[in-house]
Amino acid sequence: MIRIGPAGWSYDDWAGVVYPKPKPKGFDPLAFLARYFDALELNTSFYGPISRRNAELWVERTDFNPDFRFTAKLWRRFTHERGEAWTADEVRQTREGLDAIHEAGRLGAVLVQFPWSFRNDEENRDWLDALVSEFSDWPLALEVRHESWNEPDVFAELAERGVGFVNIDQPLFQNSLGPSARVTSSVGYVRVHGRNYRNWFRKTASALERYDYLYTAKELKPWAARTQEIAAHPRVSDVYVVTNNHVRGKGVVNAMMLQTMLTGRRVHAPEALLREYRDTLGPYVLPPEEEAAEAPGASPAG
Repeated sequence: MIRIGPAGWSYDDWAGVVYPKPKPKGFDPLAFLARYFDALELNTSFYGPISRRNAELWVERTDFNPDFRFTAKLWRRFTHERGEAWTADEVRQTREGLDAIHEAGRLGAVLVQFPWSFRNDEENRDWLDALVSEFSDWPLALEVRHESWNEPDVFAELAERGVGFVNIDQPLFQNSLGPSARVTSSVGYVRVHGRNYRNWFRKTASALERYDYLYTAKELKPWAARTQEIAAHPRVSDVYVVTNNHVRGKGVVNAMMLQTMLTGRRVHAPEALLREYRDTLGPYVLPPEEEAAEAPGASPAG
């Protein structure tokens, strides 16, 4: 099963671009997106632990799509704030919400995302080893961005421990990890960040500036091919493709393009998104007469 979706769903700049504006009474953005995609990556879990109640509500709000899965970024306390060892209470807080999604059978993967500054050295290998041991009951997927991790022994260890490897698209600078179609567990993972070279490492750049990028079809086609290669691997049971270039719904556009590239079928698109990106989305969405004849639903890609 190849599941495709954007990273996050709560962005102010999606109003009138992805979501209708004004929003109808009772509008649920999560349920709205689950009509179009079979996966969404949780961003909020990176900034702090999520409550069990919120997690249960998210599962309930997407229950109508049985193929739908969440992936979730691990709390940055474990990946970006490494000055001192984590505590048992921090582990308990982290587990509270993600365990609820896992118990419901809706946790596709937990994304262990490290920054480019996380190099392959003894200290960092020890940190990663302890982290994998701590959360070994979850389907983990490791994202590293520095070329030093591109070593056979790293992939062999990940495979031995059943940890997936996240294949990324990012602006390529010296020592940046390049594109790949690596498989180290039953979970395949592709994550595209955009190619905003100007702002990627600029310290004063905001997230809006860093992730403001719209892929062309020519840029996405190699990633569709890599995704098919990952899905064909005998070890893989599920593949997640996440578009993290979220500014003004550009990741939603690119996710829909990838759906069509991988399935050969045109997809439904939100009215506002089609209005904003008609020229880009045109070849990938259903013609108006077919769109009117069919009720929008989830578009599984496998």
